[in-house]
Amino acid sequence: MTIERLREWVQSSNNTVILTGAGMSTESGIPDFRSASGWWNNIDPRTVATTDALTQNYSLFYEFYKIRIENLEKAAPHEGHKILADWEKRGKVLLVATQNVDGFHQLAGSQKVEELHGSIRSIRCHRCQQAASMDNFLNKVSCSHCGGKLRPNVVLFGEGLPQASWHKTMEAMKAAELVLVIGTSLEVYPVNQLPMMTRGKTVYINLDISQHATQFDITIEGKIKEVLQQLQV
Repeated sequence: MTIERLREWVQSSNNTVILTGAGMSTESGIPDFRSASGWWNNIDPRTVATTDALTQNYSLFYEFYKIRIENLEKAAPHEGHKILADWEKRGKVLLVATQNVDGFHQLAGSQKVEELHGSIRSIRCHRCQQAASMDNFLNKVSCSHCGGKLRPNVVLFGEGLPQASWHKTMEAMKAAELVLVIGTSLEVYPVNQLPMMTRGKTVYINLDISQHATQFDITIEGKIKEVLQQLQV
């Protein structure tokens, strides 16, 4: 069986790298960034999570991220997050690279985490880059240093990825014996290039794998938490 073969791969690998995307968080109750969930108010997030919206329509930008931050308070890491953290503690996982900005991997206990799209849990001034408090952002207060607009430390459309995290992830991919790609559509460049950088075995776990089925050594279609629970030993 595919699960049994993958369990053997996880057990035998001493250098596994994990790449996670939105599907990892939706099972914690976080709406998918590209879902048609009603609370987006029928606005395409790709037109709101941008530097243009931040500078030209800050009220909309602010409301969008305020809702996302408030939704985090209602959610928590699920068993799948905890299983990956356990693998790290046992020396099985070298790195978790994630497109998610919710911090759930760290809350579940993972310490070797690279946030490729930043973190929604910290705030800075868009103009002077000075760190600011979450309360100030939620209360729509301007930067106390320069009066600029406050924003979460996430990568917006139109911005580059954090270079240190990107390079560390890229090097880990190149050195990996096993790469598990979990819960990502693999539509966003350049993160979708990462799995192809490894010489190790590659696995894709997602609710919908049809688009990428031929690119990986193993593909498993299903709910992430349930698949990871089957792999846990």
